[in-house]
Amino acid sequence: RYVASYLLATLGGSSSPSAKDIKKILDSVGIEADDNRLNKVISELNGKNIEDVIAQGIGKLASVTAGGAVVISTAPGSAAPAAGSAPAAAEEKKEEKKEELEESDDDMGFSLFD
Repeated sequence: RYVASYLLATLGGSSSPSAKDIKKILDSVGIEADDNRLNKVISELNGKNIEDVIAQGIGKLASVTAGGAVVISTAPGSAAPAAGSAPAAAEEKKEEKKEELEESDDDMGFSLFD
Protein backbone atom coordinates (compact mmCIF):
# COMPACT_ATOMS: atom_id res chain seq x y z
CA ARG A 1 0.00 0.00 0.00
CA TYR A 2 2.86 2.39 0.69
CA VAL A 3 4.64 1.66 -2.57
CA ALA A 4 1.34 1.87 -4.46
CA SER A 5 0.61 5.24 -2.84
CA TYR A 6 4.11 6.43 -3.72
CA LEU A 7 3.54 5.38 -7.34
CA LEU A 8 0.16 7.13 -7.41
CA ALA A 9 1.77 10.31 -6.11
CA THR A 10 4.42 10.16 -8.85
CA LEU A 11 1.71 9.60 -11.46
CA GLY A 12 0.03 12.70 -10.06
CA GLY A 13 3.07 14.76 -10.99
CA SER A 14 5.25 14.69 -7.88
CA SER A 15 8.72 13.43 -8.80
CA SER A 16 9.64 12.98 -5.13
CA PRO A 17 6.51 12.49 -2.98
CA SER A 18 6.66 13.44 0.67
CA ALA A 19 5.23 11.56 3.63
CA LYS A 20 2.39 14.08 3.67
CA ASP A 21 1.52 13.27 0.03
CA ILE A 22 1.43 9.55 0.70
CA LYS A 23 -0.56 9.93 3.92
CA LYS A 24 -3.11 12.01 2.02
CA ILE A 25 -3.57 9.21 -0.52
CA LEU A 26 -3.83 6.52 2.17
CA ASP A 27 -6.26 8.61 4.23
CA SER A 28 -8.50 9.05 1.18
CA VAL A 29 -9.20 5.30 1.22
CA GLY A 30 -9.41 4.95 4.99
CA ILE A 31 -5.94 3.53 5.68
CA GLU A 32 -3.96 4.80 8.63
CA ALA A 33 -0.28 5.15 7.74
CA ASP A 34 2.47 3.55 9.80
CA ASP A 35 5.24 6.16 9.99
CA ASN A 36 8.06 3.60 10.18
CA ARG A 37 6.97 1.79 7.02
CA LEU A 38 6.18 5.03 5.25
CA ASN A 39 9.60 6.49 6.02
CA LYS A 40 11.27 3.25 4.88
CA VAL A 41 9.53 3.40 1.49
CA ILE A 42 10.36 7.07 1.05
CA SER A 43 14.02 6.58 2.01
CA GLU A 44 14.38 3.64 -0.41
CA LEU A 45 12.71 5.36 -3.37
CA ASN A 46 13.68 9.00 -2.79
CA GLY A 47 15.76 10.37 -5.66
CA LYS A 48 15.32 7.29 -7.85
CA ASN A 49 13.64 7.23 -11.23
CA ILE A 50 10.46 5.16 -10.78
CA GLU A 51 10.60 3.76 -14.33
CA ASP A 52 14.11 2.44 -13.64
CA VAL A 53 13.02 0.88 -10.35
CA ILE A 54 10.10 -0.85 -12.08
CA ALA A 55 12.35 -2.10 -14.89
CA GLN A 56 14.78 -3.55 -12.35
CA GLY A 57 11.88 -5.25 -10.55
CA ILE A 58 10.63 -6.81 -13.78
CA GLY A 59 14.14 -8.10 -14.43
CA LYS A 60 14.20 -9.71 -11.01
CA LEU A 61 10.75 -11.27 -11.53
CA ALA A 62 11.94 -12.79 -14.80
CA SER A 63 14.39 -14.94 -12.86
CA VAL A 64 11.74 -16.27 -10.44
CA THR A 65 10.20 -19.58 -11.39
CA ALA A 66 6.49 -20.07 -10.92
CA GLY A 67 6.28 -23.85 -10.88
CA GLY A 68 7.30 -23.99 -14.52
CA ALA A 69 3.90 -22.84 -15.71
CA VAL A 70 4.53 -19.14 -16.27
CA VAL A 71 7.54 -17.45 -17.79
CA ILE A 72 7.92 -13.70 -17.58
CA SER A 73 9.98 -12.21 -20.36
CA THR A 74 10.90 -8.63 -21.12
CA ALA A 75 11.68 -9.40 -24.77
CA PRO A 76 8.80 -8.20 -26.97
CA GLY A 77 8.43 -11.22 -29.25
CA SER A 78 9.57 -14.02 -26.96
CA ALA A 79 6.11 -14.93 -25.65
CA ALA A 80 4.51 -15.17 -29.09
CA PRO A 81 5.21 -18.89 -29.75
CA ALA A 82 3.81 -19.96 -26.40
CA ALA A 83 0.80 -17.71 -26.76
CA GLY A 84 0.17 -18.92 -30.30
CA SER A 85 0.06 -22.57 -29.30
CA ALA A 86 -2.32 -22.10 -26.38
CA PRO A 87 -5.33 -20.99 -28.47
CA ALA A 88 -4.75 -23.87 -30.87
CA ALA A 89 -4.84 -26.37 -28.01
CA ALA A 90 -7.98 -24.78 -26.61
CA GLU A 91 -9.57 -24.87 -30.06
CA GLU A 92 -8.81 -28.58 -30.38
CA LYS A 93 -10.47 -29.25 -27.04
CA LYS A 94 -13.55 -27.31 -28.12
CA GLU A 95 -13.76 -29.36 -31.31
CA GLU A 96 -13.48 -32.61 -29.35
CA LYS A 97 -16.27 -31.53 -27.01
CA LYS A 98 -18.39 -30.47 -29.97
CA GLU A 99 -17.90 -33.87 -31.62
CA GLU A 100 -18.90 -35.63 -28.39
CA LEU A 101 -22.05 -33.52 -28.20
CA GLU A 102 -22.89 -34.26 -31.81
CA GLU A 103 -22.49 -38.00 -31.20
CA SER A 104 -24.68 -37.89 -28.12
CA ASP A 105 -27.32 -35.88 -30.00
CA ASP A 106 -27.76 -38.52 -32.72
CA ASP A 107 -30.94 -39.88 -31.13
CA MET A 108 -32.43 -36.50 -30.35
CA GLY A 109 -35.91 -35.94 -31.66
CA PHE A 110 -36.97 -39.55 -31.24
CA SER A 111 -39.28 -40.49 -28.44
CA LEU A 112 -38.81 -43.59 -26.34
CA PHE A 113 -42.45 -44.42 -26.93
CA ASP A 114 -42.50 -44.31 -30.77
